[in-house]
Amino acid sequence: MSTLGITKLTCEYRSEPLGLGTERPRFSWQLTSGRMHVLQSAYHLQVAGEEGDFNEDHLIWDTGVVDTDQSVLVEYAGAMLQSGQRCSWRVKVWDQQGQESEWSDTSHFEMGLLRTSDWSADWITPEPGRIDPQTEEEFLLRKAFRVSKDVRKARIYATSLGFYELELNGERVGDWEFTPGWTSYRHRLQVQAYDVTDLIRSRADNAIGAALANGWYKGNLAWENHRNLFGDQRALLLQLHLEYADGSTEIIGSDPSWRASTGPVRMSEIYHGETYDVRLEAGGWSQPGFDDANWAGVAKLDHNKDILVMQENEPVRVIQELKPVTVLRTPEGDTVLDMGQNMVGRMHMRLNLSAGTAITLKHAEVLDSRGNFYTGNLRKAKQSVTYICRGGGEETYEPHFSFQGFRYVKVEGWPDAEPLNPDRFTGRVMHTDMPQTGRFECSHELLNQLQHNIEWGQRGNFLDIPTDCPQRDERLGWTGDAQVFVRTAAFNFGVAPFFSKWLHDLKADQREDGGVPHVIPQVLDDNAYSSAAWGDAAVICPWTIYLCYGDKRILEEQYDSMKAWVDHIRAQGDNEYLWNTGFHFGDWLALDAKEGSYVGATPRDLIATCFYAYSTSLFVKTAEVLGRTEDAAAYRQLYEKVAEAFLNEFVTPSGRLAAHTQTAMILPLMFGLVEGEVRRRMAATLAEYVKEQNHHLTTGFVGTPYLCHVLTENGYHDLAVKLAMQEDYPSWLYSVKQGATTIWEHWDGIKPDGSFWSDDMNSYNHYAFGAIGDWLYRAVAGLDLNEAEGPGYKRIRLRPRTDSALSYAKAALDSMYGTIRSEWSLTDVDGDSPQASYEFEIPPNTTAEAELPGASIATTQVNGQPADQASGVLSAREDDAGTLKLELGSGVYRVTVQQPSPTLSGA
Repeated sequence: MSTLGITKLTCEYRSEPLGLGTERPRFSWQLTSGRMHVLQSAYHLQVAGEEGDFNEDHLIWDTGVVDTDQSVLVEYAGAMLQSGQRCSWRVKVWDQQGQESEWSDTSHFEMGLLRTSDWSADWITPEPGRIDPQTEEEFLLRKAFRVSKDVRKARIYATSLGFYELELNGERVGDWEFTPGWTSYRHRLQVQAYDVTDLIRSRADNAIGAALANGWYKGNLAWENHRNLFGDQRALLLQLHLEYADGSTEIIGSDPSWRASTGPVRMSEIYHGETYDVRLEAGGWSQPGFDDANWAGVAKLDHNKDILVMQENEPVRVIQELKPVTVLRTPEGDTVLDMGQNMVGRMHMRLNLSAGTAITLKHAEVLDSRGNFYTGNLRKAKQSVTYICRGGGEETYEPHFSFQGFRYVKVEGWPDAEPLNPDRFTGRVMHTDMPQTGRFECSHELLNQLQHNIEWGQRGNFLDIPTDCPQRDERLGWTGDAQVFVRTAAFNFGVAPFFSKWLHDLKADQREDGGVPHVIPQVLDDNAYSSAAWGDAAVICPWTIYLCYGDKRILEEQYDSMKAWVDHIRAQGDNEYLWNTGFHFGDWLALDAKEGSYVGATPRDLIATCFYAYSTSLFVKTAEVLGRTEDAAAYRQLYEKVAEAFLNEFVTPSGRLAAHTQTAMILPLMFGLVEGEVRRRMAATLAEYVKEQNHHLTTGFVGTPYLCHVLTENGYHDLAVKLAMQEDYPSWLYSVKQGATTIWEHWDGIKPDGSFWSDDMNSYNHYAFGAIGDWLYRAVAGLDLNEAEGPGYKRIRLRPRTDSALSYAKAALDSMYGTIRSEWSLTDVDGDSPQASYEFEIPPNTTAEAELPGASIATTQVNGQPADQASGVLSAREDDAGTLKLELGSGVYRVTVQQPSPTLSGA
C-alpha cells in the first residue's frame, strides 16, 4: 500500500460546492505521507459526470499526467460547463521519488445558473392595492403546486430585494441567514442554490413559502436615518428546478400565480431589531392545502436580471451557542443577562407565559461605572427585540431578519410572579461561516486573552462584509479597517472567498476616475471616497489574499481596479509624484491628535504619499506576477519617482524626517522608502519616541498595524515586546485588564475610573487595532511565508523569537497545503542559560527555512540526530550573524539547542 495519499479535496475553496458561478472552477488537494520531505512532481486530474463514472467515454476533462508541483487552485480547462451541471472529480499524484498515489476519493461540484437567459421566473412583490409596499411588516409569499412524477433531483435558485427566508412543505430551506447577502446591489445581486430533493413530495401536492424583510436593500442604513438606498420595494425571484426519474424536467418559478400576505413580523430592521406577534402566525402557510383565498395577489416587478451572480462567499450561519453566565440585578433595578462574551447574533428564547405577554430584549455591550445597563454608544440603533406570546404552552422564538452586537441583555416585561430562568435563553453566535485556520498561544495569559479578543472581533465583524462595528447605527464595510486587518484575518480564518466577494463589490462601486468609496458597498454621500489608507484597500487586500492563498485569479479580477486606483492617486496632487490634496482620515484615532479631533498629528500628505508609494509598489508586483511586463516597467518607474519625491519632500539632507510622530517614522520604514543610514536613524528615532512615552504607543489606525513589525525588523524586538505587554493605558492589554472580550475602537473606550470615552463613536467590538495579531503569529511564534520565493505558504519561513519575554509560544495555520506549526519553549528560564526547544510541522508539497538565532550545527539536534544528518533536513548552515538556518522538507521536527538562547535584553 502506498504511503502517499490525498485528502481535503476542495473546489473554489469549498468541499462539494453547490451553485458555483465561475465557468472555470479551481481544484485543490492536500497530500499525506508517512515519509519526510515529500513533494508532488505530477498530478492526473479527471472530471466526469454526476454519476462518477470515470470511463473514457464519460470524462468531461482529463488532464493526463501533468508534470508540476501545483496542488492548489488548479484551473478547470475542459469543455464549457453548463448551468446546473453536476460533476464528479478525482485526482492522483506522484512524488519526487516517482511514488504514485491511489486515486483520491471522488468529490463533486455543481454549477449554478450562469446566464441571464436561464431565468424564466418573474420578480414578484405583493399587489400594491392590497398590501402597502412600504409597510414595516414582513411579506409572506406562497405557491402551491402538484408534482405528478417521481423526483430524482430538486434545486431551488433564489434571491430577493431585501432579506428572504424560504420554506418548502412547512420546513425551513437551508440554514443560511440574511440571504441574499450584502453586495453592491446596483451592480451585483447574489443568488443562492439549495438542494431540496429530500423536501419535495413526489406524486403529491407541495407548497413553497417565502418571507421578505427590508434588510440592507431598503432598510435603515448609516447614521443619517437613510432608507431605500438601493430601492423602495421588496421582491422575490425564485426558480425550483425538478428533474424527474424519467429524465424529464420542470421549472416552477415566481410568477403572478403566487399569493401574498403579511406575517407575524411586524417590524424588522438591522439596527433596531424585530417585533414579532406570534398570534398573527398563519399556521401551515408554507404547506399544501393551506387556504390562501383571502390572501392578496402578486405583481410583477420590473427589475434587472443581468446583475445576478451566484453566491460567492460562504454564507452567514449560526456558528455556535452561548448560555448566560449569570443574571444580574442592576442598581437601577433592571434584570440583565450576562453572556460572558461580547458576541454578534441573536437571542433564542423558550417561553411558557400567558397570551399577550410582551417580552422585550434590549442589547448592550457594556455596563456603566455603577453597573447599570448602558446603550449610549449605540447612538440611534435600538437593538430591541419584542415577542408577544400566544400563551397556552411552550413556545420558542428568535429574531429572523436582524442581528445584534452585545454581551448584556436586559429583559423587560417578565412577569413578577414567574422566576426568570436563564436556561430559557441562548445566545446564537452568527457570522460568515469561515473555517478557523489559525491558532496562537503563549505563556502570557493576557496575550492569550488578546488573541481571543482578536478572533471574536473578527467573528462579530465578518458578517457577510468586513464591518467596522456590529452594534450601533453604522455596521459598514469601511475600507481602511479592512486593509489594516486583512493579514491578521487570513491567519485566524479562511477568508479568501470572503474578501474576493467584497473586492468584487469594491470594483463595482469604484468611480470612473478610479476613486474608491470609504465604505463598500457604498451607502454614503458622493463625496465620501478616496482617503489614503482607506482607498488603498483596492490594492492591499487583493495582494494580501494572493500572498496568503496563492490565488492569482483575485489579482486578475482586480487588476483593472488596482491600476485605476493608482492612476487616481497620480491625478490628485499638485505634483504627480506627491499626494498632497483631497480629504484624508489621516492617522485616525491616534493619541497625538489635537483636542477635539479624531485625526492624529502625522501630516496627512506624508501618510498619503507613503501609501501612494506602497500601492504603486504592490501594483508593480501584481503586474509582474501576471506577466504584464509593460505595466510592470511603467509603474516601477512611477514608484521610483514617488519614492524620490517622498525623500525630497519629507526627509532632510541629513536624514531627518520632517514630522515627529511615531506613525510618521513607521510608514517609511514599513514601506521600504528609506535605506541605509537614513533607515537606521529613523528606526532609532522611532525607538526613542516609544521610550519617551514610557514604552507606550501614540498611533492610530494607520500606524498601529505596523508598529511592532517595524521595531522587530529594525533591531528593536525587545521594545516591540515591551509595547505589546504593557497593561496600562494606552496599550492592547489595557482593555483586556478592563475585562474586554473583543477589541475596542478606542484605546480608552472605558477609562480607568469606569467612565466612557464618549457616546459619539465608542464601539467595544471594532477589530482594527487587533492587527497586532499578525505580529504575534509572524514575529513571536515565527510562522511566516517567504514572499520572494512563492505565495500561499508554498515556501515557509520560520523565525521563532525566543527573546520575546515568554517561556513558550506556539502558532498553527491550516494552509492550503495542510497544517503548519511553529512552536518554541525555554526551560530553566530563571537560570543563566535557558535552553531552547522548537517544534515545527511542515505539510507535504512545501519546504521551509527555519532560522534559529544563537544556535549552531554542533549544538543542535533534530529529532534526536545531529542537525545536519537528520531525516528531512535538506541543509544546515550558519550565517555570519550566528544564526543557524535549517532547510526543511515536510514532516514534524523536534529541535533542541544545547546552548543559551537570546533572552530579553531590555530597552
